[in-house]
Amino acid sequence: MDVTRDSSPRPAPRPAGPPDPAAGGPGAGTAGSAAATGKAQPVRADSGGLTAPGPGRTSRAAAPEDPPTRQLTPVRADPDTETTTTRRPPRVDQALRERHAFALPGWLALLLLLLGTTGLLVILVRAGVLPEFEALPDIRTGAVRRDGPTGLSGAEIAAVAAVGLLLVAVLAGLLSNPGGEARVLTRWGRYRGTVRRAGLLWVNPLVRRRRVDVRLRHWRSDPVTVTDRTGTPIVVRLLVVWRVRDTARAVLSVAAHEAYLREQIHAVLSRTASRLPCDSNAGPGPALRDGQWFADELSRALAAEAHPAGLEVYSVQPIALDYAPEVAESMRRRRLADLDAGLRTVLVDDAVEAAALAVRRLERATAHQLDEAARSALMEQLLVAFVAPAGVSAPVPAPAVRPARKEPAGRKEGRPA
Repeated sequence: MDVTRDSSPRPAPRPAGPPDPAAGGPGAGTAGSAAATGKAQPVRADSGGLTAPGPGRTSRAAAPEDPPTRQLTPVRADPDTETTTTRRPPRVDQALRERHAFALPGWLALLLLLLGTTGLLVILVRAGVLPEFEALPDIRTGAVRRDGPTGLSGAEIAAVAAVGLLLVAVLAGLLSNPGGEARVLTRWGRYRGTVRRAGLLWVNPLVRRRRVDVRLRHWRSDPVTVTDRTGTPIVVRLLVVWRVRDTARAVLSVAAHEAYLREQIHAVLSRTASRLPCDSNAGPGPALRDGQWFADELSRALAAEAHPAGLEVYSVQPIALDYAPEVAESMRRRRLADLDAGLRTVLVDDAVEAAALAVRRLERATAHQLDEAARSALMEQLLVAFVAPAGVSAPVPAPAVRPARKEPAGRKEGRPA
């Protein structure tokens, strides 16, 4: 029996799969037969994106079951089932936007009021209800001149009532709007517009007017206690500069926009302060006291929260950032200990460099090279002398000279070997 010959059964060849119509139809079958026979055959250009092998290149047969390459399009998740990882600000009511309300200049209303009052007086004088002035021409009717005042007729009563209603409407619609304020007009609960123009104006007397301060305002918060990233309580005071940008949303979208802003300030401050420690003395890294990151992040986050309520935030500046009273003393001692440790590290590093430089200069000045033991002892004494407090002295040992090298045996004194 020949043991050099492999008698193990060989695996049967894998049958070629059916051609994929999407991969080029007949071309896929050709590639499969080429792989089975081991010979390179030309491949059609439309057979799944394959190209014919050129001269001097090794042909690679594509598997017939490989699907054609397709460009995938992203699938939009269902908003009802989508899980959000970050909190989003409230949505803005797109239908509720500030727009200009209908308002007439005040001088037109005053002119109409003067004309209506004059017409009412004329009607009453002609009817004999009011006495006639001698300086004015007689405008009474002939019946009143003959028979005297007999009362108002039906037409005169209707005219007096119409003029009286006109005067009441004119007086009720007068609006004095000072600078820096706006009036939000609503009628039966529906928003009708905003009046920002200053001065005497006339608006619809049937609307409700709500005063809104649109000037640039600043608010200094009370001390707010929050915790930083390390869990240490800190006390922060903020200065917020803001104004009302959209009066319709400020009045109708929230119950009280000033209270809403105060609550959002507290929430944004708690969320932002918990991202970094107050100080970074213990280790490297950013802290709340470093630079303008804290103020910029507060301004950005508060502006996003206040935008749905029609408020515009310009800046949020921390004017005080301290530790809470219960941990202030311990954190002060810890800060001093960290500073002292850092200062000692710097002093020791400088002393080591100074001692090494002094040893090198001593060796250069004396033209003698110290051994390792003498160099270590001298470095130690120099470090003690540099770092020790005033009044404490340490003896410095004399440097040991390295012994001279022995001469070879074949060399005699005064003669070369």
